[in-house]
This record gives sequence, C-alpha cells and structure tokens, in this order.
Amino acid sequence: MTEDFLRGVKLSVIVEQALNKKRGTKYIKVRANRISAITLLVKNMEKSCKFYSRIPGFRLVCGGASDFFTTYEVGNDSKMYLNLELVNDDKKRDFGRIIFHTDDVDRLYTHLKNDDHILKLGSFENAPTDASWGERFFHMRDPDNYQLSFATPIRKSSSQTSYIDEELLPRKKRRYESVYKRRYRDKK
Repeated sequence: MTEDFLRGVKLSVIVEQALNKKRGTKYIKVRANRISAITLLVKNMEKSCKFYSRIPGFRLVCGGASDFFTTYEVGNDSKMYLNLELVNDDKKRDFGRIIFHTDDVDRLYTHLKNDDHILKLGSFENAPTDASWGERFFHMRDPDNYQLSFATPIRKSSSQTSYIDEELLPRKKRRYESVYKRRYRDKK
C-alpha cells in the first residue's frame, strides 16, 4: 500500500509540473521528496508492538513494548519509519502526524509562507527549528487540522548519514521522554 501511495505522490508531482508548464507558471524545485515517517497515537504499546513486529518488513529500531515511544523502520532501501506514541487518556486527538523529508526545509518554509493559498487554508505551528534527534523541521496544519511535519536531516559532515543515526537514537528517545512527561504528568 505504501508503494502505491508513493507512486501516486510521484504521479501527482508530474501532473502538477505539466499543469504549471501549461499555465506558464514557473515550477519551483523546492518540494517534499518523500514521506519519512508517520506517527500514530496508541493506547496500548505492548499490543501495538506485538502487532507491528509481526508485519514482514517492519524492523524495531527504537523503543519497544515497555516504552512510551517506539520506531519501526519500514522496508530496506527507502528509510521510512512508523512511530508509535503512547497516550494515556481518552481525549479526542489527531491520529498523529505525517513527516515529509525535503532537501531544504528553510526554502520550503519560505515558499509556503509566501503562498497566499497555503496561508488561507493551513496554519504554521513553528518556524524551522533544529531538533535534538538530528533534523531541522517545522510543523503546520492542513485544512482538516492534520499535523504535517517537514524536515531535513542535519548532516554531521559533508558525508551523507542515515535518518536514524545510532548516536541520535538516545537523544531522540530522551526528547520524547521529556515531551511525554510534560504532557502526561499528574496535574494536582
């Protein structure tokens, strides 16, 4: 299903390019390249981990059944991730977020902030920010209030590093632990 979805995304980019050419609109090379990760909010991490661990092609890379945040790598070549985030309440929430990778998150942010249609239809939650887990990102909401994250992996050097770098995993886990504690601590 993911491959079909990604083929559809690529096809929509090709169609958009053709329409822009026909309308005489200059096609801007700044764009989201691929879905990097999807974060789902779960009520029972143990059950969710048992479920996703049984799916061929899903490999646990961070967290686990007793953690509040877990990451599975999906596939071998594409570096896509499924994140599971534990929630301990019954508040109505989004499903989570979709994370898109781009080559230049700052240029994409500037492009979107200067698009009147985007400004009318969506909202920005933050400007591009460096994160402890090794990405520069910004969040925004679409017209249906789904959270979208656009990110660029931060490189340690000129050589390419993978999205999930073994040195970044502990920092990513600490980041989500602190977010989780702030979000769900007892309010007495």
